[in-house]
Amino acid sequence: MATERTTRIAGLALLLALSAVFLLPFVWMLSTSFKHESRIFPPPGRPPQWLPTTDVRDAEGRIMVWYRGEAAAELGVDEAGRHELLLADGRVVTALDEEVEIKQRIGLHWQNYVRAFEMMNFFQNLRNTLFICYMTVLGTVISSSLAAYSFARIPWKGREVVFVVVLATMMMPYQVTLIPLFSVYSALGWVGTFKPLIVPYFFGVPFYIFLLRQFFKGIPEDLSAAARIDGCSEFGIYARIILPLAKPAIATTALFQFLFQWGDFLNPLIYLQDSRQYTLAVALQQFQSQHESAWGPLMAMSTVITLPIIVLFFLTQRTFIQGITMSGLKG
Repeated sequence: MATERTTRIAGLALLLALSAVFLLPFVWMLSTSFKHESRIFPPPGRPPQWLPTTDVRDAEGRIMVWYRGEAAAELGVDEAGRHELLLADGRVVTALDEEVEIKQRIGLHWQNYVRAFEMMNFFQNLRNTLFICYMTVLGTVISSSLAAYSFARIPWKGREVVFVVVLATMMMPYQVTLIPLFSVYSALGWVGTFKPLIVPYFFGVPFYIFLLRQFFKGIPEDLSAAARIDGCSEFGIYARIILPLAKPAIATTALFQFLFQWGDFLNPLIYLQDSRQYTLAVALQQFQSQHESAWGPLMAMSTVITLPIIVLFFLTQRTFIQGITMSGLKG
């Protein structure tokens, strides 16, 4: 009894340790989103700073800094834009950037989120992302479920061979088909539109076909046989019997596809040419340029984009786990 309890505690401790490792990048992103830009990368010789800090301002809202060991207030930059103007001991002085250190206090630097929404057309990018997600989920569920029903419930010659061929396509790296697909879509005039991101999903996705086929094969054949005796067509059996019983697997398919499309960066980057069509993942590029990166706003917007996915997963966790486990009951 004591051995079993010790083993269980050790297992829980190991799971907690692994969970902490996986959560570490998210915690760092969240912490960085609330840090002042000057504290995101620690000075040489100092450890990384986990607690978020923000700047200190005087009664007039000016940022307080340390200049040669003395407190001063920022007034802006000089006409040439090379030196900072500071108010120290009642006099205006000029200083180089490396001579000035911004005063910090522990707190949340909300300005990162304000700047993030100013630098990015968030709601337009969100509409584009949701439109693509909705259409690809719709196409994936319809096409993959129809193909999976054919492979699982309708006997026809060569069915298993074709199914193996479908599974074999999963082993082909995406990079192999990238250029041929781009050539095809370019010839069709689809480049610069949402079509390359949506239309292919209305022709089935091998992984989801496999997932749904496994679930459909676990549904008793007697239900289909009874429906055929009553005169129900094959499509009627699919729509009225199989789909209602396969809600966990359908929900899992929709969730998987939504999560993938929400975070997809490569495909929108290749096929979308107008910034007004950009998805959220591609629009994050606006925070990086050739000479500098706005890390604070970038982490802030990344947090905003990530949180809905986390909430969605926790809300659908039970259905998600049920769909995965029940899909492997019968081969």
